[in-house]
Amino acid sequence: MRSLERMGILEAVSNWLKEALLPYGGIGLMVLAVADSSFLSLPEVNDILLMTFSIERPSQMLFYAGLTTIGSVIGCAMLYSVGRNGGEALLKKRFTSKQLLPIERWYQKYGMLAVIVPSLLPPPTPFKIFVLSAGTFGISWPRFLLGVAIGRSFRYFSEGILAVLYGAAAIAFVQQNFGKIGVSISVIILAVVLVYMYSKRRHSVQ
Repeated sequence: MRSLERMGILEAVSNWLKEALLPYGGIGLMVLAVADSSFLSLPEVNDILLMTFSIERPSQMLFYAGLTTIGSVIGCAMLYSVGRNGGEALLKKRFTSKQLLPIERWYQKYGMLAVIVPSLLPPPTPFKIFVLSAGTFGISWPRFLLGVAIGRSFRYFSEGILAVLYGAAAIAFVQQNFGKIGVSISVIILAVVLVYMYSKRRHSVQ
């Protein structure tokens, strides 16, 4: 029941934003992505609008997905800069050391991969925590920006392609399987990276 109510609210918000942003096209999507990835939370709304716009104007899909990705990277960079400047104190106000320790170890072990995987995962994954933590725990600007760009590109361009190929059915499919899609892509990326790391280590030993 709650999931149906949530989907109804998301649809209402998406319809309102669609009418407000449609005249601005890709620029409107980019502004929304900046807001959502920085200090506001509009879970899934960006995804739904990107797909809706792509269905209505298939020839503009690459433009829409590209600007949405750029907007998300800009928004994440803003939040990352907060993490670089006093982020540790901010994190400790909201989370215990016990909660933060696994995230810190995750960054120490996986570096840029620790940015890519959360950027692919859907709500309720607390991606903003990972963004703040990236700044706090010293992930460099280039690696952070590249990680977010890779993760968000996978997410938004794949959604745009689905929208162009399957129309409105793609939106329903993504809404119902958002978590599974994000987890599946993340598992594939992790598997590829782990195989690469294993092969590299084995080669260095030989």
